[in-house]
Amino acid sequence: MSSTLELTYQDVAEHNTKKDIYVVIHDKIYDCAQFIDEHPGGEEVLLDCAGQDATEAFEDVGHSDEARETLDKLQVGVLKRQPGDPTPKASAHVASGSSSSNSDSTGLGIGVYFILLVGGALGYFAFQYMAKEEQAKTGAA
Repeated sequence: MSSTLELTYQDVAEHNTKKDIYVVIHDKIYDCAQFIDEHPGGEEVLLDCAGQDATEAFEDVGHSDEARETLDKLQVGVLKRQPGDPTPKASAHVASGSSSSNSDSTGLGIGVYFILLVGGALGYFAFQYMAKEEQAKTGAA
């Protein structure tokens, strides 16, 4: 980035067409006009976020490191927040923290199912054993 522009949300909102498209991601402004035809998700995805904060949409997709490197090359400025501007919903650090807690609870859920499965199998074999013992007693008598 050769020079750092400081633009407000209102300034960014004016760049909302296919030939002039800015998006905000983590308070950085990116000019995506040169990339719109190459975007793997299609131009509609970028046009839906044109002139807006696309942080949540960008993070929800789970872009690769390569995509983030490409994004760095498109940066043209930073967002100058004004009173009344919307606040970011969640930073990348908060999102990654919540996903690790989700994986912890998923691991716990799998553990509970495993215990139920093993307990069920043990109960089934115990029932089969007891039934054979009962059958042997009645057959011997």
